[in-house]
Amino acid sequence: MNQEERKTAIRRMRVLVAAACILMLLYGLRLIFLQLVNGDDFKSQATNTTDYKFTVTAARGDIVDSRGERIATSVTSYNVVLNKLLMGDEDLDGMLQKIVELLRANGESWNDTLLISQPDAAGNYTFTAEEGSTRDQKALAAMKDNLGLQQYATANDVMEKLVEDYDLASYPLSWQRTLGGIHYEMQLQAFSNVNNFIMAENVSEATVATIKEHSLSLPGVEIVETSTRSYEQSTVLPHVLGRVGKITAEKWKVTDENGQTTYPLREKGYNMNDIIGISGLESAYEDELRGKDGVETITRNSDGVIVDTALTTVPEPGHTVQLTIDSRFQKAVDKALAENIDMINRVYNTGSMKAAACAAVVLDVKDGSVLAASNYPSFDQNLYATQYSEYSADESLPLFNRALQGLYTPGSTFKPAVAVAALDSGLINRYSTVFCNGVYNYYSDYHPKCTRHGHSGNIDVITAIKWSCNIFFYDVGRRLTSEVYDAYAYKLGMGVRTGVEVSEALGHLTSKTDSNYIESLDVQAAIGQGNTVVSPVQLATYAATIANRGTRYRTHFVKAILDSNTGEVLQETQPEVMDVIEDRGETFDLVQQGMIGVSQTIPVLASYPYTIACKTGTPQRSEGYYVGSTYKHYTNTMMIAYGPAEDPQIAIGIVVEYGGGGARAGNLVADIFNAWFAMQDGTLNEDGTIGKQETAADSTSAAQTAPAQTETGTDAAADTATDPAAGTTDAAQETAPAGQDALDN
Repeated sequence: MNQEERKTAIRRMRVLVAAACILMLLYGLRLIFLQLVNGDDFKSQATNTTDYKFTVTAARGDIVDSRGERIATSVTSYNVVLNKLLMGDEDLDGMLQKIVELLRANGESWNDTLLISQPDAAGNYTFTAEEGSTRDQKALAAMKDNLGLQQYATANDVMEKLVEDYDLASYPLSWQRTLGGIHYEMQLQAFSNVNNFIMAENVSEATVATIKEHSLSLPGVEIVETSTRSYEQSTVLPHVLGRVGKITAEKWKVTDENGQTTYPLREKGYNMNDIIGISGLESAYEDELRGKDGVETITRNSDGVIVDTALTTVPEPGHTVQLTIDSRFQKAVDKALAENIDMINRVYNTGSMKAAACAAVVLDVKDGSVLAASNYPSFDQNLYATQYSEYSADESLPLFNRALQGLYTPGSTFKPAVAVAALDSGLINRYSTVFCNGVYNYYSDYHPKCTRHGHSGNIDVITAIKWSCNIFFYDVGRRLTSEVYDAYAYKLGMGVRTGVEVSEALGHLTSKTDSNYIESLDVQAAIGQGNTVVSPVQLATYAATIANRGTRYRTHFVKAILDSNTGEVLQETQPEVMDVIEDRGETFDLVQQGMIGVSQTIPVLASYPYTIACKTGTPQRSEGYYVGSTYKHYTNTMMIAYGPAEDPQIAIGIVVEYGGGGARAGNLVADIFNAWFAMQDGTLNEDGTIGKQETAADSTSAAQTAPAQTETGTDAAADTATDPAAGTTDAAQETAPAGQDALDN
């Protein structure tokens, strides 16, 4: 290579190097521009993802008895859930058909509340809402509103609208109805990328396996483990425990009188599909039982690909609610009620009218704890949903909580309250007497009577309570006036809220403000008649207050709130004094002596190993019958009791509908005390039976239970006329306001 060629090559090399340097400089500048100037924008584009958060429902807390034995608990179950985010572009209706066919093959149902039938042979539809169901009629009206239809729209009109809205015209009629129902349910549950749809609930393990086997062809269809409410002791306290259920549309979306719409449950953290306590303790302690839901986060990038799924917040189970009752004792009282009804009907009510229902409440005298709240008949919590129609149609009303919401004329059980008022106010003392000749002649045009069973002449307060002397309480009640003895009755726990955590009936005491008030009502109300009505839980509270010598505690079912994981006591119910009657002198001593006297007139209680204080009542019902030309009223059995009188432990309030004489509850009181003492000494079995011991009803002598016996209780035995219609031997009672006689004892 000559000199000239070498120079040319060098020049070319320099040009190439310069060009390479310029190119590298340009690339460098571009890189700097991308990284430093627009780096944040490109980084955002490269990492553009969206998080979708889904609720993981926390397990509901347990409800346990005083020993920690489960009554209500949560058990694992499985739901078929549709996740729209995970479905991607999958044909929704095609997938729904696959799921429905799988569910059908396994005998499962799916969520479909559309109140429209499948089409008939002519392709017509009908509404399935029950005419007499308020809930169905409301749902039907809401469905038409939601679809923008007039209320006169027919079932065919509704289906036509659904087919149009959900583009179902290409499907056979039966599938139009099925898919339309599911789509409508999705609409109600606001199915979206951020809100899953529960397709089927509590499915079997076979269905779980089937869905998982077909998972590749069912994207977005998940088996979600959840919990459902189960009642391990399903007949224990069902009326008080209450129920759980799905949030209703009315509770979810609330519109006030001004047309303003709010979502109060959503604001409290609930989802539309959540389960919530709707009655009883399940509702009253919803905040404690509910727990804290967890959160599952699904992350999707800008291309729609799921890049991450994580449980970002772990759910926390609800707290445990511990009750004051021992389930063994509750079962024993339930059993005693059923046996007492049977005994009354076998021995006394041999006519056409039978005792068919009763209630009893047992309290701990020391603090107002409810030890038992029994209703007969009752129901099984686990069968409520499947047998609701049968339960609700039963004329004996097994769903009715008589113990807390039943209101009954107290009859002579009210007399100790009048005695407390008269003694405490100073109107009478232990030596005060009223002359009883069988007829009260204070009024010129109204002469109520007394049976004078076991007494006559000058009667003091102890004798008046023991033998239930109407004349004594007519006169004392008239002089006190209802304003005074009602004030004491309120303090003792009648006609007021007892404090229980669930719904209870308030009751009513006869008052001068009553629309039908006349002066004679004061004397009738003094023997527990008139307009006075109280509940069994009020009777038990009243008995406990007398046992406590005037101190009334708040009646309550809940003992404590516990941590579900550790069992630690988070909150404990303390005794709460609701009212006090100062025990001036001998007031409660004298009343107790009279009540002990009552128990001595009832053989099973007179021979009981411990001293029982009680008061019977035989108040009339509105229904009656004729004995010849004489009209008589059917009567209830009423009783309050507490004991042992020397150191009271439990108090009882009892009512037996159509039971007749108040003394007929004597065996029931003895059986309840037997169960109580058996629980103390460890001989009370899990099913409520008592070891090898006989109950009081079993041990009662044949002479005491023979149908021909004369009742020796202070109520029923007062009337010597046999009642052929009801087969009873009762105290006849008549309504005073109409000027008739009343012989309640």
